[in-house]
Amino acid sequence: MPELKYISGFGNECASEDPRCPGSLPHGQNNPQICPYNLYAEQLSGSAFTCPRSTNKRSWLYRILPSVCHKPFESIDQGYVTHKWDEVDPDPNQLRWKPFEIPKTSQNKVDFVSGLHTLCGAGDIRSNNGLAVHIFLCNSSMENRCFYNSDGDFLIVPQKGKLLIYTEFGKMCVQPNEICVIQRGMRFSIDVFEETRGYILEVYGVHFELPDLGPIGANGLANPRDFLIPVAWYEDRQVQGGYTVINKYQGKLFAAKQAVSPFNVVAWHGNYTPYKYNLENFMVINSVAFDHADPSIFTVLTAKSVRTGVAIADFVIFPPRWGVAEKTFRPPYYHRNCMSEFMGLIRGHYEAKQGGFLPGGGSLHSAMTPHGPDADCFEKASKAKLVPERIADGTMAFMFESSLSLAVTKWGLKTSCCLDENYYKCWEPLKSHFTPNSRNPTGPN
Repeated sequence: MPELKYISGFGNECASEDPRCPGSLPHGQNNPQICPYNLYAEQLSGSAFTCPRSTNKRSWLYRILPSVCHKPFESIDQGYVTHKWDEVDPDPNQLRWKPFEIPKTSQNKVDFVSGLHTLCGAGDIRSNNGLAVHIFLCNSSMENRCFYNSDGDFLIVPQKGKLLIYTEFGKMCVQPNEICVIQRGMRFSIDVFEETRGYILEVYGVHFELPDLGPIGANGLANPRDFLIPVAWYEDRQVQGGYTVINKYQGKLFAAKQAVSPFNVVAWHGNYTPYKYNLENFMVINSVAFDHADPSIFTVLTAKSVRTGVAIADFVIFPPRWGVAEKTFRPPYYHRNCMSEFMGLIRGHYEAKQGGFLPGGGSLHSAMTPHGPDADCFEKASKAKLVPERIADGTMAFMFESSLSLAVTKWGLKTSCCLDENYYKCWEPLKSHFTPNSRNPTGPN
């Protein structure tokens, strides 16, 4: 695969034209009477027209045919995509899933859309407030099929296998340890090259932003320059038998046929685009004296709610870093949280649970459900000599954290057959170390 080119910067006003058609962007206006190369002008709005300039999102696309050229949409089979959060009774227990099984190519061809499985979520699509967590399990490329989501943004986290993503704005290659965001309404198609698996965080009605830095200052965490936007690329291709456009609308799937490829955008400009980010570029902030800073210091992207400081969803990572805190229990502490925490693992192992939590699996600790390091981790960390040490080398765990109380789907609890029924047992060996007659127990510190 030839190396793809990108534009750098998060949320920037960008412009791009396919070099095969130089001068395809109109000068001085958005929709001239006749566009260069006799293209059609089409605006894609990611926000209301009247949003303040700082939050207004739109892009202008100059394409061979407008996207309205399709047959009527018709309902298609949902598979395991759902927004029904009352399929099964609520379950406040700590939940953990073994790696989700990828279908074998020899048994059945499954592409990205047919391989979508909703694991949990909350909120209401029609009122544009909520989120869903999906798992994608596929083994084949999307052939003459594309997808767009009328309900929200997709933050895609590949765990196994790279993705070649065709979008109306150009092409992106996204590999494990990278993420991408396909924003609401953007059409895309995905090629895969092996049995492929990953996670998706979908947010309704809002877009992902970089978190505010506050006392950290002007620099740190995910830097805007490290986000990459595809450059314009088009194909002028007629499709015998029709190209299928799949739409997710109000949680349901619909399909329409059109005669040509939807990736016929010759040029574009604006600030509403897909983008990718390499997690290795994250600038880690950490405690250098004692105690833990809260895991919010690892936030890559946030989707804000109407309440100040409270997110509908945060995307948080736990990257390789140095641990140097003195007089401190260094692994994550025991915790009960008003937020819901879904965790996944891209590679390696998670520092608080050396076994059982595996790449391609996940865990959910619901609002106010207690969780924390397993017994083995507690014993080792309590006795460890506190010297500077590398933490999480060769690993990458992440968290989707939400202020909403997440409901698990029937597929997640039953049909997937991946739920670890013995998860609770990792805490059973914890024992009392209480010393009522000695306030200052000795230790390696």
